[in-house]
Amino acid sequence: MSHIKFNPRTLVLMVVILAIMLMRVLIVFNTEALSFANFSSVGAVALFGGAYFSNNIKAYSFPVLSLFITDILFANTIYKSYSDGFLYDGWYWTYAAIILMVVVGKYLLKNITLTNGALAAIAVTVVHWLVSDIGVWYNNPSFTQDLAGYWNCLVLAIPFEFRFLAGTVIYGGVMFGSFQLLKVKYPALQRKEILSA
Repeated sequence: MSHIKFNPRTLVLMVVILAIMLMRVLIVFNTEALSFANFSSVGAVALFGGAYFSNNIKAYSFPVLSLFITDILFANTIYKSYSDGFLYDGWYWTYAAIILMVVVGKYLLKNITLTNGALAAIAVTVVHWLVSDIGVWYNNPSFTQDLAGYWNCLVLAIPFEFRFLAGTVIYGGVMFGSFQLLKVKYPALQRKEILSA
């Protein structure tokens, strides 16, 4: 017989992440192609994974995997014209950014409060802005390939980053709020801390 124990907390956390990423897909498919550009759940999912998964493999892999699945879907459908046949140019910078966003969640959301949540949302927006825009700037003939060109790219991205911040706050509010309510109703979802001797 197997001695593997079922962990309802992990399952519920995964369901919350999948539900939010499904909302991302539905919003994108039901709007003009770029009208919701960067109004995304990616920052919220990264913070959520960092805050709630004590296991580092789960904390990093679930947000990255959920982004990958939705990116593959978008790259082969609605954003096909922006795709290079696999994902999109500079995709690896976006994935580096999401990994750093999980780090933000792990450190800034050890204690989940409204203040920490606001700081974390701002921090992941800055991480997204600085890191993912390297993929937009690098080897792009629209920008000079120097610090001035990168800065110009960052300035042009500011409206998109405000949308990213709004998406992080709204999706994060739904994710964190719903899981906190579920923890109150179902105590089995509480994190069980391991006490060392």
